Amino acid sequence: MAARAYWKGQIRLALVSIPVEIYAATKSGKSISFRQIHEPSGKPIQYEKVVAGIGPVDRDEIIKGYEVSRGNYVLLDDEEIEAVKLESKRTLELVQFVDHDAIDVLYYDKPYYVVPADELAEEAYVVLREALRQSRKVGLGQLAVRGQEMLVSLKPCGRGIVMEALRYADEVNQATNYFRDVGDEQPAPELLELATSLIDKRSGKFDADAYHNHYVDALHRLIDKKVKAKGQRVLEDVDQPAAKSGSNVIDLMAALKASVGGKTPAAGKPSAKKSDDEEKPRKPPAKTAARSRRG
Repeated sequence: MAARAYWKGQIRLALVSIPVEIYAATKSGKSISFRQIHEPSGKPIQYEKVVAGIGPVDRDEIIKGYEVSRGNYVLLDDEEIEAVKLESKRTLELVQFVDHDAIDVLYYDKPYYVVPADELAEEAYVVLREALRQSRKVGLGQLAVRGQEMLVSLKPCGRGIVMEALRYADEVNQATNYFRDVGDEQPAPELLELATSLIDKRSGKFDADAYHNHYVDALHRLIDKKVKAKGQRVLEDVDQPAAKSGSNVIDLMAALKASVGGKTPAAGKPSAKKSDDEEKPRKPPAKTAARSRRG
C-alpha cells in the first residue's frame, strides 16, 4: 500500500511556487503497549465517564473546558473551537533563512520528507535544495495542518529535502533552569586529553541498525515464552544476568586510562558483549511534559 501524504500543497519562495507532497519520515518501532485486564475473567477493563458526586454521565452531556483558575473553567463547545481553527491555504511560504546550526536541537520535533509533486516541479525543487545546501541555510515557515499552525524548517537531505516540525518557544524548558548549579571550573588538561583520546578512538559513522532497544526485546521474549507456555504464569526473568555488586567510587583518571588503553569496539559499532546494565530492561527517563498548543 502506497504511503499516504501528510500534506499536499506548494512551497512558495517569493514569486516561485513548487508543488510538493509531504510524508512522515518516521514510524513506530518495536514498542509494546499493555491493556489493563481483569484477572479472574481475563477481560479488558473499560472506563466510564464519571462526575464526582453524580456518577456516570452520557457522552452527549460532555463539552470541553479550559481551567482558568483552580476549579474554574471556561466552557467551549465544538462549534466554537472549530470556528477559530486555521484554514489551510495549502501553501508553505518560506519567510526567513537561518544558518544550518542556528536552531537548537531542543526545538526539533518530528521530521518529514518533502518530494516534488510531479516532474514539472522537480526543476524548481532541485534549485531550492541546492541553494539551501550551498548557502548552508535552513528555510523557516509556518504550515496550517488540521486547523493548527506548525512552525517548520526545510533543509537538504541527500537528493531530497526534509521538513522538520519545530517546537515553539513556550514548549521548551530553558536549560539554565537545570544547569545553574553546574560549576564553571575547567577540567585538568590530562583528564581532558584522555577523554578526547577515548572519543577519537571510538569515533565512526553512525549506523542506526547497530543499536537495539534491549528492554523491548526482553519483553518480546517474555511474551513469546508465556504464549508457548499456553498461558501458564512465567515468574522467572528472561535472560537477566545477576547484578554486580561493588563500589560506586571510581578513579576517573584510572578509568579513562583503562578505556583508552584497553580493547574497544569497532568504530561506530556497539560492543558485542553488553554490560549487565545494558542487558537489563531500563526504565525510560522521566520526561518533562511540554505545554500543548492544541485547542
